[in-house]
Amino acid sequence: MAETQATKTSEVRAQAKWVHCSARKARLVLDTIRGRSVPEARTVLAFSTRDVARDIDKVLRSAVANAEANHGFFGDDMVISACYADEGPRLKRWKPRARGRADRIIKGTCHITIRLASLTPPRVVAKPAQPAAPSADEASKPAPESAVAETSAKTEVEAKPKAARKAIAKPRAKKSDKGEAKPKAAAKRKPQVKKAEE
Repeated sequence: MAETQATKTSEVRAQAKWVHCSARKARLVLDTIRGRSVPEARTVLAFSTRDVARDIDKVLRSAVANAEANHGFFGDDMVISACYADEGPRLKRWKPRARGRADRIIKGTCHITIRLASLTPPRVVAKPAQPAAPSADEASKPAPESAVAETSAKTEVEAKPKAARKAIAKPRAKKSDKGEAKPKAAAKRKPQVKKAEE
């Protein structure tokens, strides 16, 4: 028998629970993006007229962020391998009707799950290098005098507290007894001299 080599696909998932939308309405939108690439799915969701498309877009962005931050994948190279909406708890409400009756209103909720798959291998995420711990021999050796002088100078500089800033007093409008600001004193004007009539 011939052996077939299966390509290993690693999946990343994101889930939003208790979304205020019925599962049936969410499935109508999820069916349009299943199997598409991430950029293509975002475009479809952006131009969708259904309100649940915004919630699905948030879940898709969360799944891409999980893939990039936690697993080192590149988000635009991923494909939506699975997406589904499970039914959540129902909210039961009542609507008053004629003759003292009541009609039942059932507001459905759903749990939206999106799984992303990548056929390309993840890139290596470079982590910051940590300083190596000194060995037992190095720790037992006395430190050179220059290093001791530098550390003492640093502690002296760090020990000085900063001087507190003084608040600059700003002139404010004076208030009268009633709490209203008094108008500024008007500059005295010279009386106009009437022109002599000719």
